[in-house]
Amino acid sequence: MDKRLAEFKRLLDIMDQLREACPWDSKQTNQSLRTLTIEEVYELAEAVEDENDEEIRKELGDILLHIVFYAKIGQEREKFDITDVIKGINEKLIYRHPHIFSDVKVSSAQDVEENWERLKLKEGKKKTVLGGMPKGLPALIKAHRIQDKARGVGFDWDEKEQVWDKVLEEYHELMHEVKNGSEKDIEAEFGDFMFSIINAARLYGINPENALEKTNTKFIKRFNYLEKKTISQGIDLKDMSLDEMNAIWEEAKSKL
Repeated sequence: MDKRLAEFKRLLDIMDQLREACPWDSKQTNQSLRTLTIEEVYELAEAVEDENDEEIRKELGDILLHIVFYAKIGQEREKFDITDVIKGINEKLIYRHPHIFSDVKVSSAQDVEENWERLKLKEGKKKTVLGGMPKGLPALIKAHRIQDKARGVGFDWDEKEQVWDKVLEEYHELMHEVKNGSEKDIEAEFGDFMFSIINAARLYGINPENALEKTNTKFIKRFNYLEKKTISQGIDLKDMSLDEMNAIWEEAKSKL
C-alpha cells in the first residue's frame, strides 16, 4: 500500500479508538472543537510567518487531526464521513479547474481566479458575488477578500495607479472629519481610508494581513530592544522623554 494511504488509514483507526476509549475525545462535539480548531489555524499561520518548516509540519498534523475528528463526528451522526469529505473536495477541484481537467483556456493566474468565482456562482451555493463571506473573519482579511471577489467579476480599476487618487480622496475626507466631525464620523472615514489602503496593497500584489504582521513583529523587536536597554541602565520608560526614547529607537532600527 502507498505509504501515504497507510498512514492516513492509521490515523483514522486511531481516531476510532479515541472516540471509543478516551474520556476526553469521546465527549467532544463540533462546538467544543471549534475554538481549538481556530487556535490550531493561528498556530499554523505563525509557523508559516516564521518560515519554520518543522513547526509547519507539526501544525499541519494538528489541523489534519481536527479534520478527521469532525468527519468522525459526522459519521457518528450519519451525516457524512471522511470519504464524503475527500470526494467532495476532489470533485470541487476538478470542477473549478476546467483549464486543467477540461478544454478551457487561461493565460494567467488572474484568469484562474476569475473563473473560480464565476463557477462558485453557478454552483448556487451563494446568490451574490459577496455571499458566503464568514461573519467571524477578521475585518482586515475580510476587506481584502471582498475586494478580491469584486475584482473577479470585473469591478476594479483599469490601472492600479488609479487607486492612489482614491486613497488621497479618503485621506482628505478623514482629515476633514478629524477637524470638524463627531467620533462616529471620524470612525466611518477611518474605515473608508483603511479600506482604500487595503485595496492599494491588493493591486500591488501585497497581502495586507502579512504586511501588517511583519510590521507588528518589527515593532515588537525594536520596542523590546528599547525596553531591555533602559532596564539595563536602571531607567524606567515612564521617566524618559520621547526624544530620549526615539534616540534608542533609532539605534534599534540600525541594529535589528
